[in-house]
Amino acid sequence: MSSDEINKNEVDIVIGALNADLTPFLNTWKPFFSGFHLIIVKDPDLKEELNIPQGFDVDIYSKIDMEKTLGSSDSAMFSGYSCRYFGYLVSKKKYIVSIDDDCVPAKDPRGFLVDAVSQHVNNLERPATPLFFNTLYDPYREGADFVRGYPFSLRSGVPCAASCGLWLNLADLDAPTQALKAEQRNTSYVDAVMTVPLKAMLPISGINISFNRELIGPALVPALRIAGEGRVRWETLEDVWCGMCLKHISDHLGYGVKTGLPYVWRNERGDAVESLRKKWEGMKLMEKSVPFFESLKLPESAVTVGDCVVELAKAVKEQLGSDDPAFTQAADAMVKWVQLWSSVNSSG
Repeated sequence: MSSDEINKNEVDIVIGALNADLTPFLNTWKPFFSGFHLIIVKDPDLKEELNIPQGFDVDIYSKIDMEKTLGSSDSAMFSGYSCRYFGYLVSKKKYIVSIDDDCVPAKDPRGFLVDAVSQHVNNLERPATPLFFNTLYDPYREGADFVRGYPFSLRSGVPCAASCGLWLNLADLDAPTQALKAEQRNTSYVDAVMTVPLKAMLPISGINISFNRELIGPALVPALRIAGEGRVRWETLEDVWCGMCLKHISDHLGYGVKTGLPYVWRNERGDAVESLRKKWEGMKLMEKSVPFFESLKLPESAVTVGDCVVELAKAVKEQLGSDDPAFTQAADAMVKWVQLWSSVNSSG
């Protein structure tokens, strides 16, 4: 499916602006963003005025808009990379595509620029197959199919909730790995899309992601904030935690999550060694999170995404709250997010 075949009225492209000058970023994406509606959300801690070129259908949101929506002067929920969640909140479209502002279109092995928006929408519109792994990966892609032995009763698949894209050049590694392998760059372009199996966890990255907002929207929750959170990806954990919640809720409700294509080219930002000098608790929190999600079972009474987020928050507070205050704060933020989502979308 090309960009011309997509119903552009069903798609919002959400960009979190951590840099004031978005002109280079938007100009490189213009061939693929043209005709789509853009939501640009300015980091509330960014002081400079945004520089946005002409030629885009764009709505811009800032700290003032956040405070009006929240009904308070506390916009911390949307600071840093979490500013993009405000775009998820106010969008009215079926699909959201979100790409970090330090990324540009990648090139495939033939040298053609990758249309990440179209590929993401393709992934979302085709079913996912979390119940039985297909060794030819996505059976709905052109030239692929279900392999011998794949149960015919499962070939209709399930709705796809999210599409998690990848990165060339600077992969989304953690700070210790990036510092240890400072010169390592990802040059491997794997032409594949696959569904993550049922009950398998994965560290979803917010750098290059798309999701069906109508299906799973409130599960994209800005919750787990860590002390000393910075403005480079390896100093944050919000997207990884959000992804673990998203995957668990998708499993519970019978949806699928895909990973693989599309790729973006990720440029350099930050210093991994400098980041390591900070007291960063992310790795320790992850080690506590994994067994929690492994054993978590949401009640059958949780039949909506909002129900699931609230039940998940309750379990987080009961089982992890005593381990670290970050988990208690995350649980409170999850409940607040569901209330905010309901309020904004019932009045829209």
